Amino acid sequence: MPAAASGHKPSRSSAIILVALISFLLSLLFITPFFSIFELKAYDLLSRRFNPLQGSADIIVVQIDQASLDALAEEGVTWPWPRQIYAPIFERLARAEAVFVDIIFSEPSSYGQEDDLILAEAIARAGNVTLPLFATSASRTFDPLEKELLERSALAGVRDPLLSYPGVITPIPPLAQAARRGGNVMIKPDRDGVYRRMPLFYNAGGYTIPPLALGYALQSGAVTINQERFERNGTALPLENDALLVRFPRGERPYRTISALELIRAGEGNEHRVEEFKGKKVFLGLTAAGLYDLKPTAVSGLAAGVQVHAAALDTLLGGNFIRPLPKGVTVALMALIVIAAAVFVLTHVSIYANAAFLALMLLLAGGLPVLLFVQGWYLPLIPPLAALTVSFFTASIHSYATEGRERRFVRRTFSQYMDETIVAHLLLHPELIQPGGKRKRVTVFFADIAGFTSIAERLSPEETALMLHGVLNAVSEEVISHQGVIDKYIGDCVMAFWGAPLSSEDDGRNACRAALASQKALEKVNAEFADRGFGSISMRVGLHTGDAIVGNLGSDRLFDYTVIGDTVNLASRLEGANKFFGTRVMASEDTLQNTGDSFLSRELGLIAVKGKQQPVRIYEIVSDQENASPEQRELVRLHNEGMALFHTRRWREALLLFESILSRRPEDGPATLYRDWCRRCLEDTPLTEDWNVIHRTEK
Repeated sequence: MPAAASGHKPSRSSAIILVALISFLLSLLFITPFFSIFELKAYDLLSRRFNPLQGSADIIVVQIDQASLDALAEEGVTWPWPRQIYAPIFERLARAEAVFVDIIFSEPSSYGQEDDLILAEAIARAGNVTLPLFATSASRTFDPLEKELLERSALAGVRDPLLSYPGVITPIPPLAQAARRGGNVMIKPDRDGVYRRMPLFYNAGGYTIPPLALGYALQSGAVTINQERFERNGTALPLENDALLVRFPRGERPYRTISALELIRAGEGNEHRVEEFKGKKVFLGLTAAGLYDLKPTAVSGLAAGVQVHAAALDTLLGGNFIRPLPKGVTVALMALIVIAAAVFVLTHVSIYANAAFLALMLLLAGGLPVLLFVQGWYLPLIPPLAALTVSFFTASIHSYATEGRERRFVRRTFSQYMDETIVAHLLLHPELIQPGGKRKRVTVFFADIAGFTSIAERLSPEETALMLHGVLNAVSEEVISHQGVIDKYIGDCVMAFWGAPLSSEDDGRNACRAALASQKALEKVNAEFADRGFGSISMRVGLHTGDAIVGNLGSDRLFDYTVIGDTVNLASRLEGANKFFGTRVMASEDTLQNTGDSFLSRELGLIAVKGKQQPVRIYEIVSDQENASPEQRELVRLHNEGMALFHTRRWREALLLFESILSRRPEDGPATLYRDWCRRCLEDTPLTEDWNVIHRTEK
């Protein structure tokens, strides 16, 4: 163990102050605009999990959906519709408390003035319609009727808005005259393009214009203006830059929706009565995708724009506000977190104690914003979590640099003998370093270069070493990337295993994937070898799953974390058996039985290897299911059908199937072996009790 470094060691309290200060300053970066995009996504996550499922039952959305467009198109009425098409809708909504339209009628109808007048008369008779206004950067002059609508709609008694636009688009004069009032429908998304806020007033064209929802909320008395501020029940609305955070219901259908077609065709099997809408707040808007009024919100990747205005009204009337807490609260919480982390980590050396502390603080830093959000208060989620992360790891790094010499010694020493995965596990479980082993279920992997001796004879020693390095490196990378552990290199052979020291249900599946990936990686290696004139390299892989002894089985001088036992021997024998069958990847039944349908494989039969009394059923892994080609699937189907016939001694039928395979793939090893076997059986060759076992006693 290396000696402790000499020199003055700062006091623990000084270290705590230094770590806390550095962590706090770094954490403050997360409340700057540079990181605000992450907080916006965190806000969306809270909204999707904890906002109410449904909105108010008093709000109804009448949608011009695709079904409405399609139905009228079949009758020859194409979009944009004649204005008179909308008249029955307003007639049916005459008893509604208020009707809000999110469709801008800013140009005269292409069907003539009479078309506009029919709609204007229907709106005037209803007497409850708010039409949209749209703030714009293009200034314009107003018709007297348009000006009257702006004057009816404008707010009084409020301070000057922060946002100002030179102009405003209004409905055409006949519609402007017929409407009860107008409301602004121009809203801007946050910097990431998502709609979360509703500005409560703009200065547009010289008028202070409220959105659709606020005009009604003021008229109904749900919201009042007192000393230039908006209040509900005497409490100021929680505005940021004149905008209200809208609490969007997170359900798939947050408000009752009715297709516009049903109201247009009322009386034709669509019995929506006038009384049905009595006292309701109804929004009319576009929801068909082709009409381009779809917007991402905090709870939905794509919502109709009319839903944004409906949710804003729901928030104003219900008082279900999201109230952002002052930034000072966030900063104070961050300071408490970094101080707590610095004190705890620098005074506790136990990994388990620090892990428990981290879990508890994560619960606090993440849980407190959640609890507050449910109660209607918004405390940013990312800054406290960032403060915890920065402070915990800063303190951990300081502890590691000053008090982790022993851990560094362990890592530096044992990284020479094993994969980093095991080193990290050993640091958590140092008892594994003690000599001895435990019985565990593992999957063992052997990969060997086919014909290595003859290849080495053709190459110089330097070229052989270069070739060997390229192959072993490619195989090792695939093993490690599939969570395997490299055990050792034996000449031109790679031995690896899964299931220790960490095990999972996917160990067998990962081993099979590594075997196939190794064959794929070898293709790239061969392409490089061809450029150097080395020739083509092939590789055989054997896989077997079973119990083995795992642990430190080396000496006091040399640590060796490895596996031993019959499972290892059988995996090695299966690698060699590939030569007999002419295959590349061979796995035992024990390995494949826990992989489900992940792989396309064909049975090779029963094999009795030296040292095993019971034969083992073996398979060739042809491909994974996702990437299998039609030719491979057909090969496996024919082969497995042939094997089923072979096992039931239907030699002639099996022979035809194996010959069919060979007609397509003349060099197919398993098909050749079983074709010849079927021929021998048809020649009345006497059968022994174990007639269907392939004996491999030479290895």
